[in-house]
Amino acid sequence: MFSFFKKKPPAETPDAPASTPPAPAAPAPEPAPARSVFSPSSWFGSKPTVEETPAPPPAPALAPVAAPAPVPSPAPAPASPPVASPAPAPVSVPPVAAPVPAPAPVVTPIAEPVIATERKGWFDKLKTGLRKTGTGIQAVFVNAKIDEALYEELESALLMADTGVKATEYLLDDLRSRVKRQMATDASQVKALLAETVADLLRPLEKPLVIGQFTPTVIMVAGVNGAGKTTSIGKLTKHLADEGASVLLAAADTFRAAAREQLLVWADRNTVEIVSQEGGDPSAVSFDAVNAGKARGKDVVLVDTAGRLPTQLHLMDELKKIKRVVTKADGTAPQEVLLVIDGNTGQNALAQVKAFDETLGLTGLVVTKLDGTAKGGVLCAIARERPIPVYFIGVGEKLEDLETFNAREFAQALLG
Repeated sequence: MFSFFKKKPPAETPDAPASTPPAPAAPAPEPAPARSVFSPSSWFGSKPTVEETPAPPPAPALAPVAAPAPVPSPAPAPASPPVASPAPAPVSVPPVAAPVPAPAPVVTPIAEPVIATERKGWFDKLKTGLRKTGTGIQAVFVNAKIDEALYEELESALLMADTGVKATEYLLDDLRSRVKRQMATDASQVKALLAETVADLLRPLEKPLVIGQFTPTVIMVAGVNGAGKTTSIGKLTKHLADEGASVLLAAADTFRAAAREQLLVWADRNTVEIVSQEGGDPSAVSFDAVNAGKARGKDVVLVDTAGRLPTQLHLMDELKKIKRVVTKADGTAPQEVLLVIDGNTGQNALAQVKAFDETLGLTGLVVTKLDGTAKGGVLCAIARERPIPVYFIGVGEKLEDLETFNAREFAQALLG
């Protein structure tokens, strides 16, 4: 571009006569062909040398100009195929989850319960003790067919075992649904399913007795005359002592003749201390015992109260007074209020549970004499109508015949 603005010196033109007309000056526009001398490279490089000789043919000069011609615009074209490829994938997935697998004959054989080695002896004893209660129920399944007659006979057997109307209806309804789900085909399977149903119903009654959260833990024990209250306290003392707890007994049953002497015998057997007053006030004895337990650092204070019938309102009021006085001695006591019930009394035991619970606010039960009764099904009635934890059950007169309650063990022992 620089050469476009530079004129050539006139001296270099050949001398011509002056008379010559100006026409020959026509070749002056010859500089035009000189423009082709500038190649594209000189636009960005050094200044080119101007030559008068004719430039090379313009064809080679146009070749470099055509170099930028290749347009890379078609390059993005291949990006479109990957977008379309995933589209058919979800369409091709068949609805595999739609067909729900039919409940194939999952006739799960009901396995026998795994009884811990240390409780095997107790389970055998419990099974023997519940024989009177379980015989009538087990007899229903002998050579039986799974039909409506089986359920009717089973209903009668459960009611005879004092299971109660509400618990019986619940057990039969639950059993029918289990038989349908498991596709049970013979009576032995139905009996095993009934054992599971009973265990599930009784499971809310399982609860351990917690000792050590309070020092001392004050346990107030109530019950009607003849239920085995004082004997159960002796067995419970043995149970706690075996676990390493130090126990103090309070002989607050001052109404019954020889009750104090009987508790003294149990204290002797278990080598534990006792607080008693001959002919003293039950509330005063309880108060002294709680204070003595605190002073001596005892783990447990067991208060044996006088036997009461729930219909004897003035005597039930005496129990309320004992509980109030115990609370005065220790603001957190009593931590446990237990009721001892006789398994022989059947549905009457349920009535006792309701009455004592309304008066004292029961925290647990001790069920005794299950080895001598055909009415052990009352535990199902309690679980259905007043589910208060069963801490212990007894099947004999010996010290070791009181054990913690386990729903599955009880159900398996009941149905053999």
